[in-house]
Amino acid sequence: MTATLANDSFLRACLREPTGHTPIWLMRQAGRYLPEYRATRAKAGSFMGLATNPDFATEVTLQPLERYPLDAAILFSDILTVPDAMGLGLSFALGEGPRFAHPVRDEAAVATLEVPDMARLRYVFDAVASIRKALAGRVPLIGFSGSPWTLACYMVEGAGSDDYRLVKTMLYRRPDLMHRILEINADAVAAYLNAQVDAGAQALMIFDSWGGVLADGAFQAFSLAYTQRVLRQLKRDSEGRRVPHIVFTKGGGMWLDEIAAGGADVIGLDWTVNLGAARARVGASVALQGNLDPNVLFAAPEQVAAEAVGVLESFGRPSAGSGHIFNLGHGISQHTPPESVDALVHAVHEHSRRMRE
Repeated sequence: MTATLANDSFLRACLREPTGHTPIWLMRQAGRYLPEYRATRAKAGSFMGLATNPDFATEVTLQPLERYPLDAAILFSDILTVPDAMGLGLSFALGEGPRFAHPVRDEAAVATLEVPDMARLRYVFDAVASIRKALAGRVPLIGFSGSPWTLACYMVEGAGSDDYRLVKTMLYRRPDLMHRILEINADAVAAYLNAQVDAGAQALMIFDSWGGVLADGAFQAFSLAYTQRVLRQLKRDSEGRRVPHIVFTKGGGMWLDEIAAGGADVIGLDWTVNLGAARARVGASVALQGNLDPNVLFAAPEQVAAEAVGVLESFGRPSAGSGHIFNLGHGISQHTPPESVDALVHAVHEHSRRMRE
């Protein structure tokens, strides 16, 4: 498991150490835009059949690395594995989002919640170990979870939502219940991420996908505070090396300073944030990850390359104590042409090398 990393640029950038180029990986890089992923999913029979089988999870995690010279792999899994392990009954219909059979909407349901036995998530940790072995030191492996607030949104709504009416009703009408859910979620997420490190994950990412739907004040009390509760519990080192912690809050640009002060090593930014301005705000306190609009990938390859150069130039020339990991401002669309990703990865590597000359 402890094979020497052939390419550690991602880990170095996370810790604001010098790199020869700007590392790049993509949120949802193992996914539906790749025909080979769709073939493996068909073999598995369902999304959960894919995610719960370590061999299939390993196969799809490595697929984008076979196509593109990406600088990191990310575990193929789902952000909702933790509430599923709590007994909420997660399912995915083809072409639809996740759905819970037993949403948490009243005092009785909240009273039954507890941090799940991590043995119920053994398939995830087995996948992490399998992927690390298959990578053989090529690039680092990122483990991840949804944030306590984002998990709570799905747990209360029972599925994705356009208006977050049910979860926000609970937040304002029964904040005591919401805080109880979030406490349990935070402790479960911390245990889950630490078990991923034990299995071989070399960096950890918390996806606060729905933090940006909260009002100012509510974000700090119901999202950020519980993300920080997770961060305080996470392992800092493994295999003789620091394990970087990344927090991505979609729609969180207005709270950048507060998020950056929360204890993470890297802050992920969505595409609404000016990267250069963000760098000026956070200084050398954290590295930044992002933040190309995923829809740029529907443009012609030369336009994709030009937009990538624009993101790199916005961050500016790397200097001592700064770090930039190139990514999209959200997950890659399933409709993305695979050749666009090729144009993106090569443009980022080539231009970022020139910027360091």
